[in-house]
Amino acid sequence: MEASTLEERRLVDALRAGDESAFMQLVQEYSPGMLRVARMFVSSRAVAEDVVQDAWVGVLNGIDRFEGRSSLKTWIYRILTNTAKTRAVREGRSIPFSALAGEDEEGAVDADRFLGDDSRFPGHWAAPPQRWEPERRLLSAEALAVIEREIEKLPPNQAIVVTMRDVEGFDAEDVRNALDISETNQRVLLHRARSKVRRALEEYLA
Repeated sequence: MEASTLEERRLVDALRAGDESAFMQLVQEYSPGMLRVARMFVSSRAVAEDVVQDAWVGVLNGIDRFEGRSSLKTWIYRILTNTAKTRAVREGRSIPFSALAGEDEEGAVDADRFLGDDSRFPGHWAAPPQRWEPERRLLSAEALAVIEREIEKLPPNQAIVVTMRDVEGFDAEDVRNALDISETNQRVLLHRARSKVRRALEEYLA
């Protein structure tokens, strides 16, 4: 697990000392991503905003118990996802991270386009996307919109995993810790989500 950096330890000390500017720095940096993830658990943006607010309260109340065995960001997102799961249950919603067998496979690209379990990076693209030509780079904002729309259409468990991995930049271990899921579930969910998003992006670029 990633050890806390010196800068992070200073930030944690500032939070424990009640430094409001340090707290606001975190809020401004992490809240947009937290809102994206929370929105996938609950029924509306307003409820997701409440979840994020409750998560920040949890951060303040629990900062003295932060031990630095994971990054501060991972710890914060663990609080967020636990808060979101609790709210989702209250709303009668369920995110079945462990129920993979019966999921819809429609929309996935060929499995041989990804590295296998025996590779150094299982589930990653066997051949990375080709570099876009300069004129295509002008469409990057539109391409990102395509990706965002496709993520919104994914099953919630896939959408959460691919958002944390490919949008928020978490590594596999941090996602497993934040969501409390197995390595296999994380890998399968990410593979399925990336497959569908990649197909939509290829259709757009074609």
